[in-house]
Amino acid sequence: MQPIQAPYPATRLRRLRQNAGIRGLVRENHLSAADFIWPVFVRDGEGIVEEIPAMPGVMRRSVDKIVDVAIEARDLGIGAICLFPYTGLEERTEDCAGAWDPENHVNRAIRAIKAAVPELVVMTDVALDTYNINGHDGFVVDGQIINDRTVDALVKMSVEQARAGADIIGPSDMMDGRIGAIRAALEAEDFQNVMILSYAAKYASAFYGPFRDAVGASGALTGDKKTYQMDPANSDEALRLVARDLGEGADMVMVKPGLPYLDICRRVKDTFGAPTFAYQVSGEYSMIKAAAAQGMIDEDRVMMESLMAFKRAGCDGILTYFAPAAAKLLQS
Repeated sequence: MQPIQAPYPATRLRRLRQNAGIRGLVRENHLSAADFIWPVFVRDGEGIVEEIPAMPGVMRRSVDKIVDVAIEARDLGIGAICLFPYTGLEERTEDCAGAWDPENHVNRAIRAIKAAVPELVVMTDVALDTYNINGHDGFVVDGQIINDRTVDALVKMSVEQARAGADIIGPSDMMDGRIGAIRAALEAEDFQNVMILSYAAKYASAFYGPFRDAVGASGALTGDKKTYQMDPANSDEALRLVARDLGEGADMVMVKPGLPYLDICRRVKDTFGAPTFAYQVSGEYSMIKAAAAQGMIDEDRVMMESLMAFKRAGCDGILTYFAPAAAKLLQS
């Protein structure tokens, strides 16, 4: 649509920017706490709240302390949290059986949250990396990531999370065919209302470094993930992946990382019109925190500007470690 406007001085575009009230009236995009999914790290043990050195202000918590996060999220108006497990090397195996153990700390955390704050939406991560001694999202055989055997394991993992009470399953592994297999299993097990938010366009990015420290994967990973995560140079491929996952039964799709891939967010939303999310990943978060700590930027203003960028790019929601801080600012 081509805008129609009279020539200057009949049109003075600054009229619509002259004070806060006018700017608010004509603002095109709006941010609220309901737009956020808060990623939270859960670990074994009791009474544990420990800061992650690479992510200032972000904590790992034991299951009993995760309930406090759920209550805080509800009180701040944040609609959902996403659980990620921290596992030490001693807990990891080549068969990754801990991933679908009904008593692993993610499944126990889901049950605890649902008992305390049943209205809060709980999302989970579905990938083998945090249970795999090799640190990969799939099984490794002779240096190769085995797709179909991995999908079978992801199905078992997803069903156990649904049994524990998860509302949204988040496959982040980038294996081929996993959305269709998970959807079929959820239907067969009578979990028709459990949603799938697919990491449909997940790039092999250098922005994930602090996250791998957060989940204990940095020392475990052998090689890289370039055979299954996307090449950062590609954008048309992202559309093919999103189309595939929607066609297999995904309810929502995600682009990851976020800010470096806003062009992908916009293309996905414009092409498919499906609920589209982005993940403001650990590297993005830690860069803002580090620059703010050095006095180079205003942390709150940059945080809010970065979050608004996702809305402007067409995202319906954002996974962000800034969720509680941003929600508090929005309440003020």
